[in-house]
Amino acid sequence: MREIIDKIDYNFKTKFYYNYDTSKNVWFRTGGKAKVFCIVDNEKELSIILKNIGDIPYEIIGVGSNILVRDNGYEGVLIKLGKNFNQIKLKKTSLEVGASILDINLSKFALLNNLKNFEFYSGIPGTIGGAVKMNAGCFGSETKEILIDIKTMNNKGEINTINKKNLKLDYRQSHLPEGDIIISANFQSNYGDKNEIEKKVNEIKLIREKTQPIKEKTSGSTFKNPKNNFAAKLIEMSNCKDLSEGGIFVSNKHANFLINKQEGTASQIEELGNKIIKRVYDKFRIKLEWEIKIIGQE
Repeated sequence: MREIIDKIDYNFKTKFYYNYDTSKNVWFRTGGKAKVFCIVDNEKELSIILKNIGDIPYEIIGVGSNILVRDNGYEGVLIKLGKNFNQIKLKKTSLEVGASILDINLSKFALLNNLKNFEFYSGIPGTIGGAVKMNAGCFGSETKEILIDIKTMNNKGEINTINKKNLKLDYRQSHLPEGDIIISANFQSNYGDKNEIEKKVNEIKLIREKTQPIKEKTSGSTFKNPKNNFAAKLIEMSNCKDLSEGGIFVSNKHANFLINKQEGTASQIEELGNKIIKRVYDKFRIKLEWEIKIIGQE
């Protein structure tokens, strides 16, 4: 793999790292190593990389808020989009947002420009690329409600535009073509009252501080909410709140969050999660689905 990268790494602004410790970039602060980790500078270089790596697997890591690399590592390329994917452009009728913009920073930009309906992004960890791919949402709002279309790059390095309708966005999922990387997203730009927007953002901030372990080593929600139910409620009612595995614990503040308290491992996170899945299923016959994306060798 290194030989392939070395051939295309000529005068690139993109930075490549080998046998990279992913725990530096994952919010759980644990996990295995990636064969290659790269911070891609621009679209042209991303296209060249995708055209040349052939069948080597790749994943987008974002800020690592919702991903876990197994302890045995990832035999592929982890891609992080760099500064040229980190721009916001306010147009006449829409807002173009780079995929590596943090959700919370989009919320701040919207507030500064009196744009409503972006308040919920202040409560979501991660980047806009990830938010679109999983139709992220909270506090009664979802990405699909304000999205127009997205610009993507496929595994051949080709750029395409995909309309929201064709993404078929649903609860915490989309039908993004396999291997496609989101480059940017276009959102509706609706103006509102700045005081009302700020009030809503502050309310979300207070709720998160009171109900979520935001200062701990954790990801966002561990499991998706089953239809017409809440994962946290099912976890509590299945007597899982006192469960732990090595250094990983179920949060006392919010049962759908796992906490890395004592240098826990990725394996321990997965093992604890699977224990919770079994307990909830045994009690309610409801199988929880991971919201965290787990990659790498078992």
